[in-house]
Amino acid sequence: MTVRTEEELRAAIRREMPGVRADLERLVRIPGIAFTGFDHSIVERSAEAVAELLRGAGLSDVRLVRKGGQPAVLGRRAAPPGAPTVLLYAHHDVQPVGDRSRWLSDPFEPVERDGRLYGRGVADDKAGVMAHVAALRAFGDELPVGVVVFIEGEEEFGSESLEELLREYRDELAADVIVIADSGNWDIGQPALTTGLRGIVNGFVEVRVLENAVHSGMFGGAVPDALISLSRLIASLHDDDGDVAVEGLVRTGSAPLEYPVERFRAEAGMLDGVGFIGRGRLVERLWTRPSISILGIDAPATAGAPNALIPVAKAKFSVRIAPGDSAQRVYEAMVEHLHRHAPWGAKVTVELEQLGEPCVIDATGPAFDAAREAFAAAWDGVQPVDMGVGGSIPFIATFQELFPKAAVLVTGVEDPGTGAHGPNESLHLGEFERVCVAEALLLSNVSRLTP
Repeated sequence: MTVRTEEELRAAIRREMPGVRADLERLVRIPGIAFTGFDHSIVERSAEAVAELLRGAGLSDVRLVRKGGQPAVLGRRAAPPGAPTVLLYAHHDVQPVGDRSRWLSDPFEPVERDGRLYGRGVADDKAGVMAHVAALRAFGDELPVGVVVFIEGEEEFGSESLEELLREYRDELAADVIVIADSGNWDIGQPALTTGLRGIVNGFVEVRVLENAVHSGMFGGAVPDALISLSRLIASLHDDDGDVAVEGLVRTGSAPLEYPVERFRAEAGMLDGVGFIGRGRLVERLWTRPSISILGIDAPATAGAPNALIPVAKAKFSVRIAPGDSAQRVYEAMVEHLHRHAPWGAKVTVELEQLGEPCVIDATGPAFDAAREAFAAAWDGVQPVDMGVGGSIPFIATFQELFPKAAVLVTGVEDPGTGAHGPNESLHLGEFERVCVAEALLLSNVSRLTP
């Protein structure tokens, strides 16, 4: 088999980028949202489009697979004799768009502005799909490794059926190296490998104080209402500095990078005068310590609200848990805390929605050396950094469990300006080409490793 040089692979990626971008834009125009209440036939159409792209990239064994949830795409190409196999993961489903009035252009009609491509899913994670396709196209018939491509169809909705799929197709998915293209880089011009992610515990807490709503004048002042009771309960989750006050949650060590304060404020869109919560370095608060957010509250709307004491109120909470902690243990700690801090004897009910484990990746060994070499070359000599992520990709822990001998590389196309999950999500086109070059070089480097 002909060995492609670095310059040949760079030239091949450069040649393929116009077609890769065109296919990315076609994928973005398919609004495949796996959330309840959306048209799931569009998710099916998205999966079919991905399957066609994989067939066109030289994978003859491509099919849609599912276990009760939304369709994933599985494609395979056997390794040349003596060569290792690489599993390439991404997902083709996307987040809902939210408030369309906040978008500067149609979220499902990609538009370029100032070197960035805008649209829902353009970065998270359809560019991840297309980075895999670009690398395959760069090699054509001379692919130096075996490849298994697995493109999930419900990652944004919690990957409910993913573990069953991984277990059922475990033998077909077995690989020496796993590339999960669903994260990002430290900055434009600064590549990174993600080596730690927080886990997640989502649930609901309901506070009930009355059988029915009653007159606020006749009973107010003696009878608590549910919304004030819920507010006090929510307030108990943090101390006066904003640190999580739930007892027993793990807080792990410091991270090596420093997050510039002004850069972080700008990326978060913080208003002038709004301060941070919690204590410690920003990277610790974001990557190695727990956080608790309230995502929504069920209560009467202010418009038309009667003068009555509210009998029941409900909130959705989200706990991000530090690497080294256990999602089930954190949920139990939350339940204990919420019951113990119920104000005025209010009846508290806690309901679990989702558990996801955190993960730590030991980023040492030949596969990680191969990745760092590829990244440094693609970014013209800039060495990649290891970074944590405050968000969660719980299935990484499942990959680690099912394929314990494989090296798990968490990569991605996002940068601090991407705005994933928010309005005006975007992809830096220059960085995207570097990502594609890096993946092609990674496959070339991995081909030299012993399976």
